Amino acid sequence: MPICISPNNGQHNTVSMMWMCVAVLLLVWSGPGECTEKANTSDLIEHTAADFHEKLHSGKMMFVYFEHQVSPTISLFLVELEKSAEALQDYGVLVGKVNCNRELVHTYCTEERALHTAFLFRGGKEFLAFDLDTVFDVNSIVSEVLFAILRDEVKYVHTDADLLAMDKAARGKKDIVLGYVRSLGTQEHRSIMETAYVYGSKYQFILITGGPVLKHLGVNELAHSSGVWFLHCRVHTSAERCPLTLMRKPLSTLSLHSFLQLMEAPLVSEVYDDPSSVQPPQFPYQQTPQVFLFSRPATEHLDLDTATTLAWRLRGLALLLLVHRQSPAVRTPDEYNAAYRLPEKSSEVKYLTLHDLDEVLDLFTNQEREDEENEEGEEEEDARFGQLDDEIALSVYENRGNLPDMDSITQLTSDNFHATVAQSSLTMALFYLKWNAVSMAFLSSFIEVAERLADSEVQVCAVDCGEWPDLCASQPGRAPPIPFQPITAFPSVLLLRPQQPAQRYRGMLGTEALHRFIMLSRTASPVLLSTQEEVTSFLGEVPHPELAGYNPDRVLGLFSTQAHPGVPLFSEAAKSLRGEVLTGLLTEGLAEKWAAEHTVDLPTLFVFPSWGTHTRPSTLPVSTSAKELLSHIHTALLHPLPELTVDNLPSFMSLGKALLLLFVGEEEDEIGQRQNKALLEEMRGVGRIERYLACWIHLGRTPAGMSVLGSYLGSMPLLPALVLTHLPSGDEVYQFPPNSPIVAPSVLQWLQRVEDGTESPAGMLGGDSWSPAVDFYDFLEIMDMQEPEMAQQQTPAKEREEEEEEMDEEEGNFQEEETDSSSSPPTTENHPNTHSEL
Repeated sequence: MPICISPNNGQHNTVSMMWMCVAVLLLVWSGPGECTEKANTSDLIEHTAADFHEKLHSGKMMFVYFEHQVSPTISLFLVELEKSAEALQDYGVLVGKVNCNRELVHTYCTEERALHTAFLFRGGKEFLAFDLDTVFDVNSIVSEVLFAILRDEVKYVHTDADLLAMDKAARGKKDIVLGYVRSLGTQEHRSIMETAYVYGSKYQFILITGGPVLKHLGVNELAHSSGVWFLHCRVHTSAERCPLTLMRKPLSTLSLHSFLQLMEAPLVSEVYDDPSSVQPPQFPYQQTPQVFLFSRPATEHLDLDTATTLAWRLRGLALLLLVHRQSPAVRTPDEYNAAYRLPEKSSEVKYLTLHDLDEVLDLFTNQEREDEENEEGEEEEDARFGQLDDEIALSVYENRGNLPDMDSITQLTSDNFHATVAQSSLTMALFYLKWNAVSMAFLSSFIEVAERLADSEVQVCAVDCGEWPDLCASQPGRAPPIPFQPITAFPSVLLLRPQQPAQRYRGMLGTEALHRFIMLSRTASPVLLSTQEEVTSFLGEVPHPELAGYNPDRVLGLFSTQAHPGVPLFSEAAKSLRGEVLTGLLTEGLAEKWAAEHTVDLPTLFVFPSWGTHTRPSTLPVSTSAKELLSHIHTALLHPLPELTVDNLPSFMSLGKALLLLFVGEEEDEIGQRQNKALLEEMRGVGRIERYLACWIHLGRTPAGMSVLGSYLGSMPLLPALVLTHLPSGDEVYQFPPNSPIVAPSVLQWLQRVEDGTESPAGMLGGDSWSPAVDFYDFLEIMDMQEPEMAQQQTPAKEREEEEEEMDEEEGNFQEEETDSSSSPPTTENHPNTHSEL
């Protein structure tokens, strides 16, 4: 889940770390679906008390949670509950929740046990209760509910004796599908339950989670994560146990479905055509190899027996076909007695001369054995690496064999740096480390941007700082000098221009944000405008067709002449804004005309924020320094009531202001949209307050805000919710009275009460805790542990020194020198904190 709270371990990260985790996870996972699930459960699964009782007696099964106070963990469960609604609908199960704060359902809304329990109803009565620890995500919900429904069809066995009894009971009646999963509630468990729901009347399903049964199957419980065996009990056999076939593919619903279809295939198919003329396997066996054995008329019965024996050994690995040579259509030379065809694009048949059936098995089992050994080795490494609890590092590790192709990117070194940068007017350079997880996660986005810029004049380069540390360190004294400060954070992206200082990219590490920055950086800062058409184009068009989807902020500087002392200040500020804001410079008569139309005096700055209109720009005076001018521009560009998202949160947090933060839910209809719009209008009425940043979060578009809100207050309040948090003076979190309407005058009075100290906080921010992911990453603790050991090792050496000094005194070899006390060297007695070994 794209979150930083685990519903299993119950550990709540700090709010700041939570936002950091959410932002980084959005970058690593390219698919947006991971972090865009709805934050609020929809009306499809939320029931009133009347709805609940009506559906309860409709004859359908119901899986229901009765919501009381919602903690961050509960809020995450509700998201997973909604996901499961669609999945369980296919199995005739209604999924829903009842909000006990609005609707009272007796027993379930009044008993404490319902706080952390979900209930399954059948036939109008409670059928089973599930602790939320066992139904923590969509996989566990679906698997546990189906397991409960199929409790009479899917048997759970513990011992080999139980399995043997079921083996005998199924003889001549049903085949058995035996599934092993390490724990219930997993994706593998769900796959078995979904398959059992479909095939339950045809096969007897058995589930195990370990124990003696695995030993009978010859499975190492520690090395095997999951598995499925097909027991052929429907055929009559004199063996003590039903023959079994192992499913060799990883367990999933699709692979299990294909496996069961393969078990229905004929054991041996007899053909009278040459193997080259036999059609490759058709659906659903198209991914299965074919093995051909040749039969002669004189040994036809023996050949069929041999083929049957081999077919049992190849069951689940390949389809066996017996080719009758008496047919004139068979043209294969007599020297060959076997052939095979692999499920590849080319339907080529390869012919063999075999002397033993084991040679046929070796064709398929040797490769399979190698794959299993490789998988086991990787599983052991993954198990060790999985302890790191770092989703970025884990993602990089899992994709370690799929490094992106960097052939389109020029590699910079200490030798070619200056020559390469001088070749282009603009060079985009990535500084990275191969062993840095974020660097490798960002690499694919960087390459994607490079591919978009392939036909442009932008030169794309990269520096492996592990290979060229001297270049990345930008060591002083180099000739010629490196035009950037030492790289201390990875990854870093710099824009390099000949004979100019480097410009650092400080935005989000994603494809779109970086591409937008580069495209805006290609224009001059500021752009010199000399005609009315150029001004109109500057304000109304984007600088490049590839920026058609963007609407950048714009700043226009108006000066009487280019020699005005304010022009260099504006130009310096414009260079700092390059890549983020479009800046233009207007002088002479055209500047005077614009100033007259807007009744302002020269020099002045017009600020056109992307959220505003070009007809009413903000005006700013020219400051006495570029730094002050930048501050005024950033303030003018700030939205009066910005919407917080994962992307823009860091820039707003960097302002150092307390957040007056309004949380609104997703609008389900037009009424909800109007209500949210009215709330935002009221918040705009609060106006800008120097100490606070008034802002809002739409939990439908930014579902991570749900966990943040729960962390602020300790539970999930009713929406909308207004909180004051991240105060520079303390960690208190204040909540506007939940039952009061959010109107501007009331909000201003509430803020005054907070300032006066008469308002009690509703929560506290957790202290920033950046503890290491695992113990062996706690380098500071390791160093502290080593210090006493080093001291103990040094003590005997010091004792030996003292002994030698005493011996020297006794032998008269030690001569005291009479010196003035002021010139005596300091001793440890005079300075007790001095390390004696120094």
